[in-house]
Amino acid sequence: MSDAALVLFSAGQDSATCLAWALQRYQRVETIGFYYGQRHAVELDQRAALRSRLAGPLGEDLVVDLAGYGALAESALTSTRAQEMRADGLPATFVPGRNLVFLAVAAAHAYRRGVDVLVGGMCETDFSGYPDCRRDTLDAMQQALALGLARPLRIETPLMRRTKAQTWALAHELGGDALVDLIVEHSHTCYEGDRMHRHDWGYGCGACAACALRAQGWQAWRAQTGA
Repeated sequence: MSDAALVLFSAGQDSATCLAWALQRYQRVETIGFYYGQRHAVELDQRAALRSRLAGPLGEDLVVDLAGYGALAESALTSTRAQEMRADGLPATFVPGRNLVFLAVAAAHAYRRGVDVLVGGMCETDFSGYPDCRRDTLDAMQQALALGLARPLRIETPLMRRTKAQTWALAHELGGDALVDLIVEHSHTCYEGDRMHRHDWGYGCGACAACALRAQGWQAWRAQTGA
C-alpha cells in the first residue's frame, strides 16, 4: 500500500471529510485544488483555514488555474445560467468532464510528486446526477491513467456509497464534534458562493441544490443521533 496520497481538495464538505480520512491512513498527504471559473470560487478561500486546523501528516498544496477549461465547459456553475434541469435530464450545474479533467491534472502532479493514490469526494449516492461521479466512470479513468502513465495508480473514493447523512457521520467518526464543527464553520458547498448566511449545517444561500443536499444530510444525521 502506498504511504502517500494526493487529495482533490475544494474545501467543500465532501473533500474536507476525505482529507481528514486520508490523514488517518497515509504517512504523507498532499492536496490539490482547481480554479475553473466557478461562481462559488469563495470555496478556494476556505482551503487554508481547513488545512491549518486539520491534524496529521499534511504536506504540500497546489491550486491549478483551469479557467480556460471552465470557459469551454460552460454551465450554471461557471456562468449566470439558471440552476435548473436540462432537456437531457442532467442538472444545469453539470460541468462536462470536470472530474475527468481534475483527475488527469492531479495524476500528472502526483506522478511528479511520487504519489500513486488520488483521493476524491465523488459520490453516486447523493451525486446530483453527475455521470463523472459514478464509480464505473472512475474505474475506467483509473485504468486509463495507469496505462497512460505506465505506473500503478489508485483512485480512492471513501464517500462513493454514502449519503450526505452518512458523510456527516463519517466526519464525526473520524474527528468527533471538533471535526464536525470545523466542517460546519469553514467548509463551503453553496453554489452561489454565499458566506453571509449561517445555518446549523454551515454557510450558504439555503436554496441551491448543494445547500439542499448538505442541509438534508445534516438534518437526517442529527435525527439519527437524537440531537
